[in-house]
Amino acid sequence: MENYQHVIKSLTLVTGTKGAFEVHVNDALVYSKKQMGRHAEPGEILRLFTDMVGPGVPRYPG
Repeated sequence: MENYQHVIKSLTLVTGTKGAFEVHVNDALVYSKKQMGRHAEPGEILRLFTDMVGPGVPRYPG
């Protein structure tokens, strides 16, 4: 997430139960291990986040 440190106000890791792994951005579910039935692939969360913020947001250090 360091690529977008200039647009992230805060980042909180909350431990789940029963192996739950979910990523939410502004209350929107970005990734759910339970729904996908698998762990995220390397770089997958960053790609999903990039899609969410849009292509016009430059990566740090823009």
